[in-house]
Amino acid sequence: MPVTGNDQQQNVTAPFRFVDIVTEPQDIELTVVLPCLDEAETLETCVRKARSCMDELGVRGEVVVADNGSTDGSQAIAEAAGARVVPVARRGYGAAIRGGIDAARGRYVLMADADDSYALDDLGPFLSELRAGAQLVMGNRFQGGIAPGAMPPLHRYLGNPVLSWAGRRFFRVPIGDFHCGIRAFHRDSIRALGMQTDGMEFASETVVRSALAGLRITEVPTTLRPDGRSRPPHLRTWSDGWRHLRFLLAFSPRWLFLYPAVVALTVGLAGLAALSLGTVTIGAVSFGIHTMLACATLVILGLQVGGLALVSRAYAARLALLPPSPRLEKWIERVTLERGLVLGLTSVLLGVGAFVTALLRWGAQGFGELDPVATMRLPIVGMVLVVGGTQVAAAAFAVSLTGLGRHPDATTESGAIEPAGAEASGGTARRAP
Repeated sequence: MPVTGNDQQQNVTAPFRFVDIVTEPQDIELTVVLPCLDEAETLETCVRKARSCMDELGVRGEVVVADNGSTDGSQAIAEAAGARVVPVARRGYGAAIRGGIDAARGRYVLMADADDSYALDDLGPFLSELRAGAQLVMGNRFQGGIAPGAMPPLHRYLGNPVLSWAGRRFFRVPIGDFHCGIRAFHRDSIRALGMQTDGMEFASETVVRSALAGLRITEVPTTLRPDGRSRPPHLRTWSDGWRHLRFLLAFSPRWLFLYPAVVALTVGLAGLAALSLGTVTIGAVSFGIHTMLACATLVILGLQVGGLALVSRAYAARLALLPPSPRLEKWIERVTLERGLVLGLTSVLLGVGAFVTALLRWGAQGFGELDPVATMRLPIVGMVLVVGGTQVAAAAFAVSLTGLGRHPDATTESGAIEPAGAEASGGTARRAP
């Protein structure tokens, strides 16, 4: 709740500069948002550090504590230290941050944990980057320095490096510390992205959506100290790590579906083509009908997952969850529903022909007992053609559904759907994953 000027002057001692957040919100340049759930031990220190730093920098700012239902008196502590407390009923780290961003009155927002582990007394580099035009400024703890005991070895040497590598690889963002808890951004640009997550994966969502929308992203070194709390942190290593990875994969259909599908199809088709002519022997190892069946399985899986990649990518663009892909749009224009149905039907007919040929061969032998090793190759090829053709037709039909109801005013001049936040950020969307 807002604090009056008299209350602020009673609670805040010099050297803090009082900013009347009620009567002069348009003059606030920076809002520091601290998510809070029972942070009584360290909250006052964090608030005072942030206010003192802004005062030293000559920045008109405010500190907003987004309280997520604390029961240890954190709200009163925050107000006494000069912060504005904003209750956020929806539980979760991301929900608290979003509530703080919505309540922020500054042009820029800096978010950080309220555990006194981040350098809230060194906000200058973040603000400088924002003033220079950056729309998202990430802290990098690996460049700035991690104090002994500040980060568990599992997080420092496995979790953060792996997830940061995945983020850089999937979304082509040159960020060395994807999950640093202190970061700053242009408030309106981030709000325009339509952030959705409630949990710890909000840290990944911020970077991913900013990258996809083409926002200008930079990073600055920052330090990490052991937090000042006597209780364990809210972060849960494995479950929260999985939520981060799941989010990264969900926003990158290429890596989740397309690339595995391409590998499966390549290996499967190569093996199927070679083994359809007979057993292949390499050294002392012979690959026969059983290997051919495995290759057929790979082909079916590849077609299934590849179709899912195409459908999910087209549908995500249709809902503006991902920016449109010009290459995908052009490909879909060429591969229409009718062409997909023709290709699928042709494959099915060829497969039926393979079964009929196998049946005639069986009849020529009097429909007696067959040697599977000698006679199963053609039916396996037929099965792949029938099932694969059906999947191709189904995928073509599903992709065509994603274009239903698309209106001309929902597209840009080039015919692509405008990604959320592109106009507000002034950036150009990256090539989508």
